[in-house]
Amino acid sequence: MTTTLVSPVQKGGAWLFDAPAQENVFTPEMMTGEHRLVDQTALEFVTKEITPNHDQLETKDWDLARRLLRQAGDLGLLGTDVPETYGGVPLDKVTAAIIANRMGQGGSFGSVFGAQTGLVVMPIYTFGTAEQKERYLPTLVSGETVGAYCLSESGSGSDALGAKTRAVRQDDGSYILNGEKMWITNGGFADLFVVFAKVDGEHFTAFIVERGFDGVTSGPEEHKMGLFGSSTTPVILQDVKVPAANLLGEIGKGHKVAFNVLNYGRFKLGASAVGSCKLALGESARYANERQQFGQSICNFGAIKHKLGEMVARTYAIESMVFRTAGLLDAMLSEHESTNDNAMLTALEEYAIESSIVKVTGSEYLNYVLDENVQIHGGNGFVKDYPAERHYRDSRVNRIFEGTNEINRLLIPGMLVRRGLQGHVPLVAAAKKLQDEILSPTQTPSPDSSPLEKQYAAVTMFKKVSLATLGLAMQSYGEKLTDQQEVLSFVSDILMDTYASESVVLRAQRAAATTEAAAKLHEDAASLFVNDAANRVDVAAKAAVAAMTEGDTLRTHLAALRRLLKVSPINTVTLRRGLADAAVQQAGYTF
Repeated sequence: MTTTLVSPVQKGGAWLFDAPAQENVFTPEMMTGEHRLVDQTALEFVTKEITPNHDQLETKDWDLARRLLRQAGDLGLLGTDVPETYGGVPLDKVTAAIIANRMGQGGSFGSVFGAQTGLVVMPIYTFGTAEQKERYLPTLVSGETVGAYCLSESGSGSDALGAKTRAVRQDDGSYILNGEKMWITNGGFADLFVVFAKVDGEHFTAFIVERGFDGVTSGPEEHKMGLFGSSTTPVILQDVKVPAANLLGEIGKGHKVAFNVLNYGRFKLGASAVGSCKLALGESARYANERQQFGQSICNFGAIKHKLGEMVARTYAIESMVFRTAGLLDAMLSEHESTNDNAMLTALEEYAIESSIVKVTGSEYLNYVLDENVQIHGGNGFVKDYPAERHYRDSRVNRIFEGTNEINRLLIPGMLVRRGLQGHVPLVAAAKKLQDEILSPTQTPSPDSSPLEKQYAAVTMFKKVSLATLGLAMQSYGEKLTDQQEVLSFVSDILMDTYASESVVLRAQRAAATTEAAAKLHEDAASLFVNDAANRVDVAAKAAVAAMTEGDTLRTHLAALRRLLKVSPINTVTLRRGLADAAVQQAGYTF
């Protein structure tokens, strides 16, 4: 199964400088019949096998978790990233997003699944030797072997390269590992671990460690806020002898294994957030329709319509971004798979910015949706009789998983600057062109023929604001820019809203062009999102400029922002009400 988009493939981060053609942006409405069959298979697995077992999984029944993982393997859900040679069912990244979407509705089991497919299968497939792939991948994709990813330590979470676990080379070529890894998903019952350690205390390196190796033990289960049905333990390594053949990748290149795996994990986390948002929205819409107060259903009240409408808009945005990113990955894989032995690694590196964006926005939009799900349920949302309570506590860790949102906010503009300085994206030239535009006489924009054209014009403004604030930051701080975390975070928020806004507008335009039945709802969701994004961009840009300048210089830059960002407000009350009514009528997500 291949997602085919028109060439040329747009490079990572290039959307900030070039407007992509509609036909080059994958949207959920472009899914094929095969995609929908996979979606149906994954949905049935979640609803028939996982959902009825939520309570039992939360008793830490790891035998049940293993059986469910094996069932997922039997259905081919674990091996979509792996060639048939190693027991996989190789499908495109749109399919991977579809499956992650459904597993996001699987509660704690979603973490079991994610660790297996994204954090263990992926590094062995992309960095393993032929012998390692032949030995480990078939049983991992069948679910017979359970894997875990051991990167974090008590003193090195976000600072992964500060790990203290040591690997000492022996005369026979093997390694002796000592250390303790923390917060390891599947840690209590995994058979296989991808472990990161410093060879001779210096060279950060990855290893494949089997539980059967002497000296490998799991610590006690962590007492967590949520994800009670997912095993989270320390993994303790005491004089563990690891054969030379179990070195994963190259000595001293463990950061490439760790960070590229995390890129894919971030993309999949964003995809899983889509499914969780849809699940909660459905619960909220049905409850609001059934719950009677003051003689009528609470879905008739404006305050509830506001919540439901915003839940729809944010779900629409993250879904649009995830499938757009999946399409980019597939297009690059299609372009390079015949000439590059490790096309997947190339694609993951290329779209690291987009992966971080969907991770942060996905986890934060989901947080909003689940919080409002509790609120709509009122007192019932705070008790375990309804699933809203479990969704809420299970989701909180998503802003910590796969690199905290704070780290990812620093990575997004940081990677863009690095690519600009290396000439991979035209950052410097675009910033110079923008400066000339700001200094030129103001031009009156031509009248727009449709609301979507107005929204697309707003996206163009967002891009200019992004370039203006990032350019000012580079000029103000130079090589010390990385120390200005607050400013980088403001810039990151602008960039994320820009990517999200362009994604929803392009999707809505495509729906209109193809006479999609719900085209008007697409337009309303996009218009609502872009309107509110404009307010957020305005606030973040002003905060960034005020942090970098003062006095007359500040006033000059604020005047420039006013020239760059001219978005007329629209009636969002009507838009939210329409989206809310559609959600209630359909008992869930509108699209």
